[in-house]
Amino acid sequence: MPHPRFARYRSPALALLAATLLASLTLYIGLHRSGSSERPIAGDARREAPMETSGTPWVHGPLEARFALTLYADLECPFCKTYYPALKDWIDRHPDTRLQWHHLPLPTHEPAASNLAALAECVGQAKGNGAYWDAVAWIYRNTRGEGQGVEDRLRYPGTTPDVQNCLDSGRGRAAVQAQAAAGAREGVVATPTVRVTDTLSGQTLLLHGQVEGDALLSALDLIGSGNPVASDSRLLTDPAAHSE
Repeated sequence: MPHPRFARYRSPALALLAATLLASLTLYIGLHRSGSSERPIAGDARREAPMETSGTPWVHGPLEARFALTLYADLECPFCKTYYPALKDWIDRHPDTRLQWHHLPLPTHEPAASNLAALAECVGQAKGNGAYWDAVAWIYRNTRGEGQGVEDRLRYPGTTPDVQNCLDSGRGRAAVQAQAAAGAREGVVATPTVRVTDTLSGQTLLLHGQVEGDALLSALDLIGSGNPVASDSRLLTDPAAHSE
């Protein structure tokens, strides 16, 4: 049955209505995307074990949360830059959710995207989970975006010898490359993208673009309803996203 914190669509009639609206929304956006920089990509909902993120799974929110939201993001993506703090705040207001980061540097933003992702990874590896999220926030505040990176005069204030050793060894870049390869295998080519997972049932749903709170609640209720989600379910919510 739906989790009580996400019971706004729990009745069968409303659940059916929500599913119908999701399908209609997909068709509408599919017909109105010609001006978007995002290529249409396949979303899916699968009944399976929760996805394991290659590299270190940096988590914001309670580890025991029922719903995991995996954000596929590029640190040079301007849409990710505006969406990430809003999603993080939403997670803070919904204690049954947690946020997991998945690096997806886009070819059009290289090499800056991978360089900055490696920096964040190395800060996390050297100083822990909280320091990782601090590094992401610093990068988004200071990057010029669209592959321009941060100004040469700027140096991350938390660059300790351990962080520098990680960068020099290539460990951070290897973790980023592993996550990027995993995202490609899953068919994710645009950022931001969010995969929502019900850790109780293993059902997942892939959401594209800057997904707003009401749509997130609808998605959580859909996968947490106890009913199998059709393998061809889609939720394309916002054409403002970047692809390779």
